[in-house]
Amino acid sequence: MSTTFFGASFDAADAACAAAFWAAVLDREVADGADAHDAVVEAGGPAGGPRLAFHRVPEAKHTKNRFHPDLITSDYEGESKRLLALGASKLHEVERGGARWTTFADVEGNEFDLIAAG
Repeated sequence: MSTTFFGASFDAADAACAAAFWAAVLDREVADGADAHDAVVEAGGPAGGPRLAFHRVPEAKHTKNRFHPDLITSDYEGESKRLLALGASKLHEVERGGARWTTFADVEGNEFDLIAAG
């Protein structure tokens, strides 16, 4: 028996808006049928990756995520600018031990990191 990481689900105020943001970030498509209540970004795309599901919840986000995605890029400056143009917010930058990353918030306030490829 084996277990495979199928995907991740995120709470959202507007599932379609959150899915559109992540589809643009990952160069993927939002699956048919997306609406404010439920939306999916299918697995795959040029870089691969898991399925992302977004589900509307009544409460707003109040604290830091306990889980967040890490993205990596060879064009750190360019990708940082692109994420900001898509609606991400920069929370803080870190340089430590030769590593560099920025923590962003998506359009729903969910944190994620962009890591500079070595």
